[in-house]
Amino acid sequence: MENPEHDPERTAVSDQEPPVSCFHPSTKTHRFIGLVLMCFLCFGSYFCYDTPGALADNFKSDSHLNTSQFALLYSIYSWPNVVLCFIGGYLVDRCFGVRLGTIIYMTIVFIGAVVFAFGVYINAYWLMILGRFIFGIGGESLQVAVNNYVVVWFNGKELNMVFGLQLSISRFGSTVNFWVMESIYRWVAKYYAGYERLGVALFIASLTCLGSLICALFLGWMDLRAEKALRQQAAQVKQDQPFQLKDVLKFKPVFWLLAVICVAYYLAIFPFIALGKLFFERKFDFVPQDANTVNSMVYFLSAALSPFFGILIDKTGRNVTWIMLSIVTTLGSHFLLAFTFVNPYVGVISLGISYSLLASGLWPLVAMVVPESQMGTAYGICQAVQNLGLAVTIILAGMIVDNYGYFMLELFFLGCLFVSLIAAVLIYILDSASEGTLNLSPSARESLLKTRVSTDETANLLDHADSSDQEETDSGLPNSNMASSSAGESGEGAGGGARDSALAQSDRIRSRYISHLLPTTNIPERP
Repeated sequence: MENPEHDPERTAVSDQEPPVSCFHPSTKTHRFIGLVLMCFLCFGSYFCYDTPGALADNFKSDSHLNTSQFALLYSIYSWPNVVLCFIGGYLVDRCFGVRLGTIIYMTIVFIGAVVFAFGVYINAYWLMILGRFIFGIGGESLQVAVNNYVVVWFNGKELNMVFGLQLSISRFGSTVNFWVMESIYRWVAKYYAGYERLGVALFIASLTCLGSLICALFLGWMDLRAEKALRQQAAQVKQDQPFQLKDVLKFKPVFWLLAVICVAYYLAIFPFIALGKLFFERKFDFVPQDANTVNSMVYFLSAALSPFFGILIDKTGRNVTWIMLSIVTTLGSHFLLAFTFVNPYVGVISLGISYSLLASGLWPLVAMVVPESQMGTAYGICQAVQNLGLAVTIILAGMIVDNYGYFMLELFFLGCLFVSLIAAVLIYILDSASEGTLNLSPSARESLLKTRVSTDETANLLDHADSSDQEETDSGLPNSNMASSSAGESGEGAGGGARDSALAQSDRIRSRYISHLLPTTNIPERP
């Protein structure tokens, strides 16, 4: 659905038919409700994604999993998305559309969460893996669909803020998970024992996915209602310029560098959080509840700060600069956690601030470097390569911890961050060399885009004038020759007079089109 404030078709319709209430699709109230629902579309998936991390000790004691088996619960989530996330984005662009795609993917997420909980309840490890696999099939494709929703509804100056807010609420799901799952587990333990109490706790957690599915259904109804009420033809599947898979090869180098950052940076975030509870227990002698609290600070700060960082970047621009700054501060955070015994809250708080700043600046850049018709596929590629890295790294992280300890794991995270910093610097260099807009302020970006649009319009009008010039010249010459022949004049003199007449007509055509573009400019006609 297009942003009503930026869509001339919707504006024209709403001028003809004023909204009958504040909930009419053309009003800000309608968009606000849509924003709230978008923010909760991923709440359930983020909540359930980190349930193993919040109950890591209980998985080891009740289900008797070692670190490698436990890490596989996270890794198996990522494996299907190495390919399916890209396909999921393509299906949103070409087949399902954003409404149906969101509902389908959210349904898959809910089914996966229930299957995983049932596998834990009967202590069947293969069923746990199957449930996390199904959960992963829907989880990342759901994020791609939600990104599409955000771009289509809120494309413009508010995009960074909306991305930040949506990420904030989603990440708050992970934060709440770390806060409440221990308490839920202890409450369930009053009625169940062993692995059954762990399974029941996960069944309760899966209800958050059901809530997100309800949000997806309601938002889809709102989007369909707006489409009908504003008489706008659906543009989610049928594009003016159909997208083909081979067009992926035409994506700009900057896009692929953004994908590198998506992989390298997030490798130092998600695996760290997945294994963070045990890290804080072993290195800093925290009890499980305190370890969960400090581990949740990354998501808590992301939830609290992402909207404000989104507004900040909307106002200041300079996305690439903010991304480089966030990577540098993340390096400092992991350095503190790896090489010092400073209170871990210092490093984790710095990590949470840096993570929320990067996410608010990074994801909107994808919308700035690819056409809207290819948006779902582009976000799908980013999610796919990110999940490829996570799938391999989380398994590797578990092996590193089992064999070498957490210090070597921190060194690995630092190496990943250096790779992401190099990619960010290359983006800055390429964008500056090509006079791009990625690192400009909003005013400079808008001014440059207007200049480019004006230049394109001038070129189009002049091309049109040249085409009309040629048509009228071709039609004028035969007529003049016929007239001169009937008058008995010489062919050469008549042809010269006809050419002069055609050239004068050509000048009048060109003057008319240029005057249309620059109405204050007087261009004299040839006498």
